[in-house]
Amino acid sequence: MSGAARRERVWVAAGGNVEPLAKLRQALALLRAEFPGLVASRAYANAAVGFEGEDFVNLVVGFDTTLALPEVLARLHAIEAACGRAREAPKWAPRAMDLDVLLYGDRVGEFPGAVLPRHDLVKRAYMLGPLAELAPAVVHPTLGLTIAELWSRFDRDAHALRPVEL
Repeated sequence: MSGAARRERVWVAAGGNVEPLAKLRQALALLRAEFPGLVASRAYANAAVGFEGEDFVNLVVGFDTTLALPEVLARLHAIEAACGRAREAPKWAPRAMDLDVLLYGDRVGEFPGAVLPRHDLVKRAYMLGPLAELAPAVVHPTLGLTIAELWSRFDRDAHALRPVEL
């Protein structure tokens, strides 16, 4: 006998540096249509990481779903494509839209298309800061600290975030 699908809270980083405000607005509209009840942090500008380029604008969204991780990833990839993301683009290059799963419930491990929790979540202000805004009490599944605790320990001076209006 099978039970109902488990409802998971998913946290996703969204951002880009090619027409970032317009592309984030587009991505948010598509995400809200795909995942009702979606919540979003404020948007923040930050310098490109790993290459010279225009500033990125990033935020974090959260939603509940009964979809399996592969289906969530497929829907996120479709939204990226609709926003102009080319999947074959180099990793350290300008992006129209990146949608990266940070946390999927309390899942830990390597999955096709994702490592959970996202390995650089605690190293990137543009992921950790907006997540702390939305989900301060969420416990990081491998570190055992809340997102608020991790953010309070983060060297914010070395990784400046500037709030921007969408």
